[in-house]
Amino acid sequence: MKERLIIISDLWGTKKSEWIINYTKILKTKFDIEFYDSCKLGQIDKSDYNQDSLHNQFITGGIEIAVDKLNVLEKHPITILAFSIGGTIAWKFGIKHKKIKTLICVSSTRLRKESERPNGRLALYFGEKDEFKPTTEWLDTMTLEYKIISNKGHLLYREPKFAKLVSNKLLKMLSQ
Repeated sequence: MKERLIIISDLWGTKKSEWIINYTKILKTKFDIEFYDSCKLGQIDKSDYNQDSLHNQFITGGIEIAVDKLNVLEKHPITILAFSIGGTIAWKFGIKHKKIKTLICVSSTRLRKESERPNGRLALYFGEKDEFKPTTEWLDTMTLEYKIISNKGHLLYREPKFAKLVSNKLLKMLSQ
């Protein structure tokens, strides 16, 4: 029986997530995958579908709604791969509900504001050119495994080569 993996989208949700196939085509061999739209989890109104509107809704209550919804949906400790705001949702879910076995967050820049880390195996990825990435001091203080990818920005996770790197990392973590 395959282990369950949940993937949580970035702030765009399902609508702009065609890149996720680069992960699922590799990971489906070892995982039973469940994809969560971060906008649906956080009850985000997408009628004004622009970055500022979506982001503002997440930071003014949507993240907390998503964390609580995830707790209803996921009864047992889980492995999570999450992108951008999805990583913040997963991180806070792990702290509040203690249900993370393994968590990989990609471009989850809001984590820089956190002072507590969830339990479980954690790995974080950021683009070197992402102006909102956490400092290496924060990453080291939180005792996190992390990788800063040279010459890449916030949306590095949409690149097939990067998807292969992260997917292989997750498969390696599973086998340890």
